[in-house]
Amino acid sequence: MKFAVVGGTAFLVDNAVFYGLKLTILEPKPVTAKVMAVLVATIVSYVLNREWSFRTRGGRERRHEAALFFLVSGVGLVLSSAPLWISRYVFRLETPDVSLVTQEIADFMSAQIIGTLIAMVFRFWALRKWVFPDEQARGGYARR
Repeated sequence: MKFAVVGGTAFLVDNAVFYGLKLTILEPKPVTAKVMAVLVATIVSYVLNREWSFRTRGGRERRHEAALFFLVSGVGLVLSSAPLWISRYVFRLETPDVSLVTQEIADFMSAQIIGTLIAMVFRFWALRKWVFPDEQARGGYARR
C-alpha cells in the first residue's frame, strides 16, 4: 500500500509537471516535457520510497542504493516515455493529422496511463529485487 501511495504522489507530480511544461514552454516537444516530468517525479519517489515505503528494506550503502534507484528509474523513464513517442511519431496522433482533442486524449492515454502502468510494474519489481533487496535491513519489524 505504501508503494501505491508513493506512486500516486509521484503520478500527481508527473502530471502537474508534464502538463505545466507541455501546455507552456515545451508545447511542441511533448516527449521532452514527459522526460522532465518523470525526472522530477523520480526524485520525489526516491525520497518517499527510501524513507517510507521501503524503510525497513535496504542492505546497501546509500550511494550504491541511490545509484541503483536512479538506474532502475532511468529504465522506467524509457518505459514510461516510449508509449507517448510511439503515439506521436509512429502512429502520428498529432495535429494536423488528427484533431487537437484526439491528440490530447492520445497523449494522456499513452503517457499518463499506459506508460505509467508499464513503468510502475517494472519499478516495483526492480526496486524490491535490486535496490531495496534485504527485508529488515534497517531494523524494522516484520508482519507475519
